[in-house]
Amino acid sequence: MNSNSSSSFQIKPGGVISGRIIVPGDKSISHRALMLGAIAEGNTTITGFLQGEDTLATANVLRQMGVEIKNDGKIVCIKGVGLKGLKKTNSPIDLGNSGTSVRLMTGLLAGQIFDSELIGDKSLMTRPMLRVINPLRSMNAEISCTDKGTLPINIIGGCKLQGIEYELPVASAQLKSCLLLAGLYAEGITTIIEKQATRDHTERMLSAFSHSITRDEKRISISKADSLIGTDINIPADFSSASFFIIAAIILPGSDVVLENVGINPTRDAMLKIMELMGADIELENKREQSGEPVADIHIKSSDLHGINIPQELVPVAIDEFPVIMVAASCAKGETCLSGAAELRVKESDRIQSMLDGFIATGIQAEGTEDGMIVRESKFNGGVVNSHGDHRIAMAFAIAGLVSKETIVINNCENVATSFPGFVALSQKAGMNIAYV
Repeated sequence: MNSNSSSSFQIKPGGVISGRIIVPGDKSISHRALMLGAIAEGNTTITGFLQGEDTLATANVLRQMGVEIKNDGKIVCIKGVGLKGLKKTNSPIDLGNSGTSVRLMTGLLAGQIFDSELIGDKSLMTRPMLRVINPLRSMNAEISCTDKGTLPINIIGGCKLQGIEYELPVASAQLKSCLLLAGLYAEGITTIIEKQATRDHTERMLSAFSHSITRDEKRISISKADSLIGTDINIPADFSSASFFIIAAIILPGSDVVLENVGINPTRDAMLKIMELMGADIELENKREQSGEPVADIHIKSSDLHGINIPQELVPVAIDEFPVIMVAASCAKGETCLSGAAELRVKESDRIQSMLDGFIATGIQAEGTEDGMIVRESKFNGGVVNSHGDHRIAMAFAIAGLVSKETIVINNCENVATSFPGFVALSQKAGMNIAYV
């Protein structure tokens, strides 16, 4: 067991998940609101901002580039510097563990007049970056990374970006958003073609900041911007964070919970479709729109699940939720097959292997494939799991502990704070027997 009292979780089985729960604000939208607010004219006020390590890293580097950002823990106020108002930092731009930050910031910085160097923590320094670097080079950016295609990324300022037409080789909202941000600075039109729909938070938020994009079926186009206009942004609860409580309520007998004000953007909510195909009792209540994003209260009751072949068209949209979806699969009758999810191997950890390691350690019948996993109905026996420093692996096995025969201990959970600060306290309030050890 890890001797660091703040880095390991212990979950004892049993309990009931009940009541009304509010999870923290959406991480993806928080990043985008910060970046667009920083380069807008005038003031931007953000409510519902995720106070997590990843988003705070984005705020910190924007401050280093001369943006005034006030954050009282509830409301974030940004005094925008305009499209050309960012300044060169005195040291490399350190984005910690945040893949979203580094990929989006690379697109934003490609259009600046100053040089930049982007770095991150040990995990982020190993993650693939050529997917954003290569198309930016096609836009005339002068940009480089290591021979392995990883951080540090070095950008030479002052290049005159040119719009391109680019088909995404993988379904990646981070890549799409990187190119849209670069497109704000590029001459002509930048058009992105996506074969499979990905998160469209950037497109929605650009409209909120008074610079609309055009969409024609699978083609998304953006023109060079003269200015963005500051605005008020109200961020809904993060669907990916809500997913852990959704699965907890489904698999824990007697549970009945409502998750309030959750973003149900159709480019994010495929997990709900997958769970309904597996037999889950889920109802969306009080549907509405908030700052251009659809939101609802999600009502979940414990359910008997059955295994399925997960439809491949749903896989890219549910990519972040698969660790906890596969926990639910172990509780479903029969066999659940996931394929087409090779992207899981290049997240904060190799999530296919990390989940498989945890399943083996706790008694679940599962096997990994090159691009997915097969999970068979089985029972968690308890044991010790290594999260490999991956926040979603840690939280997924915390949910597994609810239906385990014995206690589950999860080590290396420090990075949960990157996306879900207060996870343990909120889980305890909801009825889980979880503690730091």
